[in-house]
Amino acid sequence: MIRVLFFASLKEAVGRSECRIPLLEDRGRAFGLDGLMAELKERLGAGAYAALVSENVRIAVNRKLVEGAVDLRAGDEVAFLPPVTGG
Repeated sequence: MIRVLFFASLKEAVGRSECRIPLLEDRGRAFGLDGLMAELKERLGAGAYAALVSENVRIAVNRKLVEGAVDLRAGDEVAFLPPVTGG
């Protein structure tokens, strides 16, 4: 199981602060961020998915910012972080 967290405006766009996604390892393929994003698009719908893939949204896996391909394992935590504004 992967714990997925949504913060600030993404929490509002998705309609929840977190969800849990079962791993798909038993289907004979690796489960990475691409697989997670496909699963989230199916579960959350197009509007929420669009917010998650919008410009400047950052992704952290186990509290470390990541980019590109990342393999996920049971117990991992994936957080979606919206752009930060301030002055």
